[in-house]
Order: sequence, then structure tokens, then C-alpha cells
Amino acid sequence: MALATNQDLAGLATSGIRRFTALANQTPGCVKLTLGEPEFDTPAPIRAAVSDSLVRGLTHYPPNNGRPELLCALSAYMGRQGLSYEPGELIVTCGATEALAATLMSLLDPGDEVIVSTPAFGLYETIVRAAHGIVRSLDTSASGFQIAADALEAAIGPRTKAIVITSPNNPTGCVYDRSSLDAVAGAQTRHGLFVVCDDVYNRLAYTRGYERFAQVHPECRDHTVVVDSFSKPWAMTGWRLGWLAADAPLKTQIEKMHQYLVSSVPAFVQDAAAVALSCDIEPMRQTYERRREQVCAALADMGLPLVRPAGAFYAFPSIEGLGVGSEEFCERAIREGGVALVPGTCFGAEGYVRLSYCVSDEELTLGLDRLAKFVRGISDR
Repeated sequence: MALATNQDLAGLATSGIRRFTALANQTPGCVKLTLGEPEFDTPAPIRAAVSDSLVRGLTHYPPNNGRPELLCALSAYMGRQGLSYEPGELIVTCGATEALAATLMSLLDPGDEVIVSTPAFGLYETIVRAAHGIVRSLDTSASGFQIAADALEAAIGPRTKAIVITSPNNPTGCVYDRSSLDAVAGAQTRHGLFVVCDDVYNRLAYTRGYERFAQVHPECRDHTVVVDSFSKPWAMTGWRLGWLAADAPLKTQIEKMHQYLVSSVPAFVQDAAAVALSCDIEPMRQTYERRREQVCAALADMGLPLVRPAGAFYAFPSIEGLGVGSEEFCERAIREGGVALVPGTCFGAEGYVRLSYCVSDEELTLGLDRLAKFVRGISDR
């Protein structure tokens, strides 16, 4: 007799990003512009710190929330960014993924609703559904991928518990302006909502005066969770290291879920994480910004409309004018064009595709050339 599993997971597919990457891997010579995986090596001082930790025998259980030295370093680091959190208000997590899972699972009761501004990374919906919650999508495509106050207000219902925001955004690369942040703060104040800030790309913003929600709206601090990660800025995706910050009473609830999900982050990587906080990532950020210019120019030449990305390392052009759906477009681009992108359906936004430009300059140039030829071929038909 077959036994039932969690029915809220029954309708969830595996990651579309991984699916199209796998399809590209099965296609010899295909250029993969799919993953948000920096091609740089993790800086040498960070890697050396792990070796030192192993020599010193740091291989036993650390404190659940992280070693004191790392918590103090993270508190000081966030303070330099204008975010005031004490070491006791921080949790070191197994990447931003676990930070988001521990947070949302701690906040939600069955049937609670979470507003996610789309296009959005699919992880949020997966976690909410696993926690028996409901996602309410807030479509931002009509407002240049910004959050309109009236649209946000219309999305809020009696069971709305939280709002998830990401700036710079994955997949659009857009940065929320002050009016978007104010709209979220206004909704939080009026309705008593939690705000979950997925800030993993905050060090990869290209605009002057970039502002984070928790920085400009400290009045919302009691009900705000800030999630950050070492993965993207320091090219540490495989390390699975992140952290979260929250007001002490809220953090105390989240740390229970963190403890039972993973117990702790491995002890011997935590000193290396502290070293990372003092490593200069500006050369990598400048490289992404330079590639952004190349990508924007190439997509303009292809006639693909684009809201200019202001951070991260993604472009999210519209393909609506080509007369094919985004999944068909991406499947054919792999088979016929030898270049892989991710369809907008993976982010709740049909009619778009995501292009990742955190690859080598050579791969990016080749991929853009192939994409241009493929788009011309579709247009000619």
C-alpha cells in the first residue's frame, strides 16, 4: 500500500534552473549562462584559514548559532553597513537557503500567506509550501520591477503573515527604489507583518546610494529578518555559509528551528568566514559591472527589451515579441543555438528569460554571439 507524503510538496517540481543546466550539460559545447555561480576562485586567505582551523583541531561541535569570534565579526561588519545588530541577534547558517527556511518555518502557521514580489527566486515558494503556507505573488512587471504601494495593499489579506523582498533582485538584477521600500514599510506598519529581506546580493550593487530595507526603516526592526550570504560576494557558493539577523525575541524563535534543522555550521569553516569579511571584493564587483554593460548592449542589438539591472549578475530581457514561450525558447536555444538560459517561468514570469553573466569573459562573449544568431533565426521565421 502506497503511503502519502507531504501533499504540499506534491505539486513542486525540481529546480528549473538545475533542469536547464542539466540539459545544457547533455549538449556538447553548450555555453551555460544559467547558474548564479561566480567563476572566480574563493580568495586565497579564506581558503588558507580553513587549513589553519583543521591543523588547530576545530572539528568538534561549535555553538549552535556560531562561534563567538564570527558572531562578533559579523556584528561589526553589519555595523559598518549601517545595520545595528548585536552578536546575540545573529545566527550563522548553512547558506541563505537554510536561513530562509529556518525563518519562514518559524513564522508560519498552516494557511498563513506570504507575499512574494515576482519575478522571484523559486526557493521562497518551495519553503512556504513545505511549511503549509500559501504564496501570494505580487507581479511587479508593470512597474519596472518596483513595488507599487497600491498593488501591495491589494495583495494583503486577513491571513497575510509576511513579505519577502530581494534587492538587488534575482532574476531581474533590479534594485528597489525608496518608494518600493517605503511601500513595504507602510504595509508592515498598517498590517503588522514580518518582512524577510533576502539581501544576498547587497555587496554587488552598481548604483550610488544603494539602500537596504533594514537600513532605511529601522522602525520595522522588531519584525524584520535580514538574510545574507558569503556565496555570491566572495565566490563561496560551495561553502554553504550564510547568516541571519533579527531582533532578539524573534531571533530566539528562529534559532530553535535552526538548531533542529542543521544543529550548526561546521566548526572549521567559521574562522575562514570571519577572514572573508575583511577581503576586498571590489575587483569582482567591478568585473560584473563591466560585463553588465556588455550584456545590456548586446541585448539592445538583439532587440530584446530590458529593464537595466542595477546589481547582482543577471539580466532579465523580455522575449514576448518573438512569439515563443520562455521554456520553448530556452530549450531551442540549447539545441539549436548552443547557449543556455533560464526561462522566466522558473521565476513566475512568462515572457522573459534570465541570463547570468558571472562566467568568464570568453564564455560570455561566445554565449552572447550565439544568442544573437539564435534570436535572429527566430525573428527571420
